Amino acid sequence: MSKFFKTVSWIYFLAFIELLLSPSGASAYSVVRFGAKGDGRSDSTSAFIRAWMQACSSVRPAILSVPRGTFLIRSVTFTGPCRSRIQFAIHGILVAPDNYYAIGNLGYWIQFHKVSRLSIIGGTIDAKGAGFWSCRSSGQSCPQGARSISLQWCNNVLVRGLTSYNSQIMHISINRSNNVKIQNVKINAPSGSPNTDGIHVEYSMGVTITDSTIKTGDDCISLGQGSMNVWVEQIGCGPGHGISIGSLGNSFNEGGVQNVTVTNSVFTKTQNGVRLKSWAKPSGGYARNIVFRNLIMRNVGNPIIIDQKYCPNNICPHQNSGVRISQVTFTNIKGTSSTQAALTFRCSSSNPCSGIRLQDIKLTYIDRLRRPTLAYCENARGSNSGTVFPRSCL
Repeated sequence: MSKFFKTVSWIYFLAFIELLLSPSGASAYSVVRFGAKGDGRSDSTSAFIRAWMQACSSVRPAILSVPRGTFLIRSVTFTGPCRSRIQFAIHGILVAPDNYYAIGNLGYWIQFHKVSRLSIIGGTIDAKGAGFWSCRSSGQSCPQGARSISLQWCNNVLVRGLTSYNSQIMHISINRSNNVKIQNVKINAPSGSPNTDGIHVEYSMGVTITDSTIKTGDDCISLGQGSMNVWVEQIGCGPGHGISIGSLGNSFNEGGVQNVTVTNSVFTKTQNGVRLKSWAKPSGGYARNIVFRNLIMRNVGNPIIIDQKYCPNNICPHQNSGVRISQVTFTNIKGTSSTQAALTFRCSSSNPCSGIRLQDIKLTYIDRLRRPTLAYCENARGSNSGTVFPRSCL
């Protein structure tokens, strides 16, 4: 049996065990029973909504199942609170309409709103984002774009075994939610696809992202304002822009980011490795107690970077960042850089970075001339221990 089928079988075996262990069994609701058709052409949105309403109102734990087949759905919101815990078990494929306006005007494709005790298990979703990306690159008037999976005001959520293709913008968005676990997901979009962040987190606590592969055109994982107590482990990132905290400081009154760990992950041909980024403008925001450790860089553009003059579109504020960055640790980070600047700390003159710690860093430059990697520091304060290569500028 192939590794793929073993993985799929294990996912559904675990889901089956979860149902067996529920104290009163579970009620099952198949979307087909409510009129959904897995032919890839019939609009099944209404059937999904009817199935959800029944599952959500069940007094017993419920399973809403999507059988094998290809199901076309438009923008849909699955609303809670539900009476008991609910599992959204996807065995087939969910696809968006070919016309990108059909989901792009609302900003989301599949949204869960105020749902607690939710599991989303297995399956594949395809937002067919290529048409939307072409619209954006052409300079035409386009919709704002849709996040493929959006968790809004949700608590105690598990997303496991999901594969997401070609989101218009973010693949998985987590906002105002707590205790969310993302496990064994696969995210795929071309390296040139704009703003297709793999997983984006804002104003959420207790988020764990593990054992996942993310290939996309923007950040593999981005942690925005208000992200706290986040654990990221065993991520294969690339292509993409790396794993980023930020961008921060776009508005003055925003939540800070704290208690974040990124560990045991591999970055392959990404634009950046691990990054903190903020706009050069006044802000009351902060980023503190951040740990990046046990990371491998493979031909990565900026393996370690703090950039408080973030300006992606050359429309720059030209002020000083008010975001306070402190207590950031980089330890046991090794591999190769595709640029000479392997370490970059470009911090704010009015709010210098403090408490930066470097330990056991070895980053070499992929260069035919065998030039060494370099470190660049601006308004950065910190300490070094162990071997640090390139030589630290702190």
